[in-house]
Amino acid sequence: MNSFRSNSLKPASRLITTLGWTCLALSACATDEVEPTLEATEASAEGTPDDAAVSGWYGSSVYVIDNVPSRNAVRRFRRRADGGLISAGTFPTGGLGSGDGLGSQGAVILDDKARMLYVVNAGSDEISAFEVHPFHLVLRDIVRSGGARPISLTVHDDLLYVVNAGRDGIAGNIAGFRLVNRELVPIASSIRPLSAAAAGPAQVQFDPAGTTLVVTEKATNNLTTYRINGQGAAGAPIVTPSHGQTPFGFSFDHRGTLIVSEAFGGAPNASAVSSYRLTAGVPVLVSGSVPTEQTAACWIAIRGTRYAFATNTASGSVSGYAIDDDGTIERFSDGGVTAQVGGAPTDLDFTHDGRVLYVLDSSGDAIDILRARADGSLETGGRLTGLPATSVGIAAE
Repeated sequence: MNSFRSNSLKPASRLITTLGWTCLALSACATDEVEPTLEATEASAEGTPDDAAVSGWYGSSVYVIDNVPSRNAVRRFRRRADGGLISAGTFPTGGLGSGDGLGSQGAVILDDKARMLYVVNAGSDEISAFEVHPFHLVLRDIVRSGGARPISLTVHDDLLYVVNAGRDGIAGNIAGFRLVNRELVPIASSIRPLSAAAAGPAQVQFDPAGTTLVVTEKATNNLTTYRINGQGAAGAPIVTPSHGQTPFGFSFDHRGTLIVSEAFGGAPNASAVSSYRLTAGVPVLVSGSVPTEQTAACWIAIRGTRYAFATNTASGSVSGYAIDDDGTIERFSDGGVTAQVGGAPTDLDFTHDGRVLYVLDSSGDAIDILRARADGSLETGGRLTGLPATSVGIAAE
């Protein structure tokens, strides 16, 4: 295992409060840890994973980072066939959390092909790599993130990239790694700047082909892209103004359509979603700022190639959109409230089969469970509570 950790990084405990209605800081620090519980009996299961193996387990898991400053850890939850969750272990990352909302999407990600789980340690400027096993995780590596305050990760084949938000006069950047024998090896010449020193990045992600990286920047209202060469190194930043203000979370559908949420600084009922297509690494607008009619749309999840969903952090809702073959998007005819969820929904992720959408609620320290219907509508399937208030990121199998 590589040993790049700095012993001088000891973030002090402090109270973190929600900053207005934006998505930049979303919860208060936890003082006590509580075992997660399920409020809805239809989505619950009791007993150990071994007991549950004969009583409806689907065989997949959901992962959340607790982001505690004293020691960061991954919380794993086993998934039932009906979408219900049960605690399946806490796995220390070997790094430190930040104790505050990261204001990002992609703080924890799964690499299905390699069966690896990657998480950020925003308090100690590190990335942890776990090998995924049926009922446990094995920590394989901890590496320096190549910058300050890592907040979002993306993977394509054996390449992993991180966006560092920066802090204390250290500018944000991206940095690349290659997975070799279950360890992360820095890629030469892969550290690149963002469009500005204090860009306020929210997410980094590869396009489906793995040839372009996209970073959303909240403070500059830019979409910054990077072409990836044959050695896995990112080129110089290409800066494209976002159509709407405060571009935040995003995702690609299978056809390569880029769907981006726009929080509009948290202005009441002003948030929106835009779609783009990449041309030579440059985002070209298809549908511009289609309103959610809700407040602070910050995170995006896509179900297949047909539907996109945005969490509206300040409205406690999820807005659904239909995606056409040409990349145009149209909001569902439900007034922007496809589902009403917890008080401050943040990160979200679909199961691989698209049957269940899991939504992290930062105000209720919970995960909302939403079942997806064939027409794109969502129905409530329960709620897991009792997570640490500092929890960030979510990844589902």
